[in-house]
Amino acid sequence: MSQVPVITIDGPSGSGKGTVTALVAAHFGWQVLDSGAIYRVLALAAEQSGIAPTNEAALRTMALQLQVQFVDGKTLLNGADISRAIRNETVGAYASQIAALPGVREGLLQRQRDFRLAPGLVADGRDMGTVVFADAQLKVFLTASAEERARRRYLQLKNAGHSVSLPDLVEEIRARDERDTGREVAPLKPADDAVVLDSTTLTIEQVVERILAEATARGLAG
Repeated sequence: MSQVPVITIDGPSGSGKGTVTALVAAHFGWQVLDSGAIYRVLALAAEQSGIAPTNEAALRTMALQLQVQFVDGKTLLNGADISRAIRNETVGAYASQIAALPGVREGLLQRQRDFRLAPGLVADGRDMGTVVFADAQLKVFLTASAEERARRRYLQLKNAGHSVSLPDLVEEIRARDERDTGREVAPLKPADDAVVLDSTTLTIEQVVERILAEATARGLAG
C-alpha cells in the first residue's frame, strides 16, 4: 500500500483544510480521508453511549470497532448520515479532548491507514504528515490566524442554523490550539518536510492552486 500516493493536509481547526482536501481529491479523482471527522464520529458515538472523555479503555474499544465511511461528501456511521450531527462545537470540543488519549489514537491509527487505496489519497487532519502517513509524497500544513479561523467557523455554523458567538468561538479555537499543540502524543505541528501555507489572506482557490503546483512539481499531476 505504500506505493499508493498520498497528499496530507494538516492544520488547526478552521484553517480550511477540509474544503481544500475535497477540492484537491476531486481534481485527481482520489480517495478522501477526513481524520478529524473520524474523531468527531467517535466523540458523538461515545457521548451518545454515555462514555466519559476520560474513559480511555472504553474509548479505545469503541475506536477499534468504529464503522465510518465517507461517501459523496457525507460522513456515515453504521450506514447512517451523521454529517451535520458531528459538526457542532460540543462534539468538536469532546473530540479534541479524546484525541489527546494515546489509546484512542492507537485504536484509530490503522482505521485511518485503511483509507489508503488506489489511485491515491488526500488526507486531512492534524497528524497525517507526521504520524499516520509519514511517507506521503506531499505534505501540506495549512494555517490561518485564530481570528480568521473563528470568523470562518462562525459563518459556517450560522449558515447551518446554529446559534453561536464569535468571541466564544475565538476563545474555543485558541483553547483547542493549545490542547492540540501541547499534547504529548502526536502534537499538532508541521512535518519537517511540509509545505507551510498561511491562508489568512488567501482564497480557497489560491490555496488549491498552490497545492496543485506543489503536486505537479513532485510528479503527482493527473
